[in-house]
Amino acid sequence: MKKALSFAFLLMMTMLVKSQSINQIKKELDTTRDPIGYVKYKLKKKYTIDTVTVVSTTSFRGISDSLAYNGKIGKVYGPFKGANYLIKVLAKVPNTFYHVSHILIDTATFSKKFADSLASNIIKRIKSNSSTFSAMANTYSVDHYSALKGGDLGWFIRGAMLPQLDEAIAKHKKGDLFKVWTPAGLHVVVISDNPKNDNGFALLLRVVL
Repeated sequence: MKKALSFAFLLMMTMLVKSQSINQIKKELDTTRDPIGYVKYKLKKKYTIDTVTVVSTTSFRGISDSLAYNGKIGKVYGPFKGANYLIKVLAKVPNTFYHVSHILIDTATFSKKFADSLASNIIKRIKSNSSTFSAMANTYSVDHYSALKGGDLGWFIRGAMLPQLDEAIAKHKKGDLFKVWTPAGLHVVVISDNPKNDNGFALLLRVVL
């Protein structure tokens, strides 16, 4: 019984020391003017410097792009559950983001002629206020993920979409409603907001503990 208690005590103390050690590293990494030199020469830990692209400001693929958008420059984050590293945000660079909604008509099911006619009818109904874009997306869009949100694709970086969509979106302004053909099918698109500059890229220092 005493051995079990002694082992538990030692384990607790080891975890406490490790926690204090990580907190000290975070504090020093937070304040140093030379984070790479600190990691390389003082900590002597393995590290990588990652350039991360923020594709969407409304949905993130993981920790890296979430910190690239939401993290503060100079701030250290982590360690993360199931991961043994810290991340320091070194720098950020802006990029252009668009906010649009779309209805994707499946041309693998319908002929191009029928799809074009359907798209024109959808646009006519929306413009005449006999229906809403959201209702039309729920009924006709084969992009089921965005259809659940009324066709809303959220804010996404320039260049993230198919080239035909990117080119068409760049030519239109807020409120415009139009059709675009792409290899995926026929899109009925509405520009939800004017373009904006936001955090598009970040330089992240990843330190392995």
